Amino acid sequence: MSALILALVAGAVVGLALGALGGGGSVLAVPALVYLLGFTPVAATTASLIIVTATSLTALYTHARTGRVRWKAGALFAAAGLLPAAVAGAAASRLPQPVLTIGFAVVAALAAVRMLRPGRAATGPATGEVRPAKAAGTGAGLGALTGLLGVGGGFLAVPALATVLAFEMQTAVGTSLLVISANSLASLATRGATTAGVDWAVVGPFTGTAILGAWDGKRLAAKVTGTLLQRIFAAVLLAVAVAMLIDTLT
Repeated sequence: MSALILALVAGAVVGLALGALGGGGSVLAVPALVYLLGFTPVAATTASLIIVTATSLTALYTHARTGRVRWKAGALFAAAGLLPAAVAGAAASRLPQPVLTIGFAVVAALAAVRMLRPGRAATGPATGEVRPAKAAGTGAGLGALTGLLGVGGGFLAVPALATVLAFEMQTAVGTSLLVISANSLASLATRGATTAGVDWAVVGPFTGTAILGAWDGKRLAAKVTGTLLQRIFAAVLLAVAVAMLIDTLT
C-alpha cells in the first residue's frame, strides 16, 4: 500500500479520535508515522505535533459552536500545566526510554479504569462554575505528566476534566481540545529547527484527512451518550496501554 494511501487512512482515524474523544491523537499519530510511514521517532513527534495542532484547533472550533467548551476552566487548566511540563520534560531526558514507556502505559491504564468505575461520570451542568484553584492544580499535575511522558495530553485531560472537575463527558471532550491545542502549540514553538525537515508530501494529506475526520468525530460525539463515549475512550486507553506494555516487555 502506498505511503499516500496509508497517510490518508491514518489521518482519518486520528481526526476521528480527536473529534469524538477529545484525545488520543498523538498516541495514535506517532505509532502510525513510525510503523506505517517510516518516520524516525524525532521526525514523527514533530510531524505529530503539526497534525494534532491543526486537527485540534479545527475540532475545538466545531465544539465551541455548540457550547461544549469551558473557556475559563480550560485556559486555567492549560496555562497551569506549561511550566510543570517544561520541568518534567527536562527530567524525562535523564530516564531510560523503557521506564517512560511503561510509565505512560500504566498512567493510561489507570485513567481508563477510573473512567470505567461506577459513579465516576460527571453529571453536572455544562455551564456550572469551576473553582480556579482546583482547575489550576489539576492542570499543573497534568502538565507534569504530559512533560514526563511526552504526549499532547488529551488522553489524560479528558478523564481529568470528567472526573476531577466533574464535567459532562461531551464538555470534557470539547474543553480538552483547548488544552491539547495550547500544549501542542507550546511544544511546536520549541521545535522550530526540526520542522524544516518535515515530509510535507505525507504530512499534508495526513493532516487534511485528520481535519475532515475531526468534523465527523464531533458529529459522532453529539449522537452518543456521555456514558457510551466514556466507555469508548476508556477502551482506547486500555488498548494503547496493553500494546505498549507488550512491545516494551517482549
